[in-house]
Amino acid sequence: MKILVIIGGISKNSINKNLFELIKPAAPSDFECETFDVSKLPYFSQDLEDNLPEVVINFKKQITDSAAVLFITPEYNRFIPGVLKNAIDWASRPYGKGAWIGKPAAVLGASMGPTGALSAQMQLKQLLSFLNMKVMWQPEIYFNYPAYVKDGVLAEASKKYFESFLTAFKECILINNR
Repeated sequence: MKILVIIGGISKNSINKNLFELIKPAAPSDFECETFDVSKLPYFSQDLEDNLPEVVINFKKQITDSAAVLFITPEYNRFIPGVLKNAIDWASRPYGKGAWIGKPAAVLGASMGPTGALSAQMQLKQLLSFLNMKVMWQPEIYFNYPAYVKDGVLAEASKKYFESFLTAFKECILINNR
């Protein structure tokens, strides 16, 4: 089951990139996770829609070829990062024919603060629902990174939460891809 993982944090030491690496072992055994580097996309412009850049074509194909999309987002100023919004905009076009339509999706996020990217996750879920993705609203994990990752190791109790989350995501995918 191909799962496209889109990570909104692009910095070299992104805690959200690291979170993905830490939770991969908790994924169902039939998940085949691949990522796309959203920093490679140009700024969205309708001027480019008639002659899409190759990187955009490849991105949209990766979405289409995936059974579902897992978004992992940081929170910047109580919102999703601009690079993530840019990626979402590219794949939503042309209007009514976007690559997101009908695709199952789940949202995670981590922050250095106690709210664990709560605002960004909620706004992202709302945006993805508008784009007609089949968003998994429950269970939710708002992850305070420094509270549960010590010396690069995920706390044992957290592993169970992520395992439950990813198992629920698999069920969501199976239900929505019938």
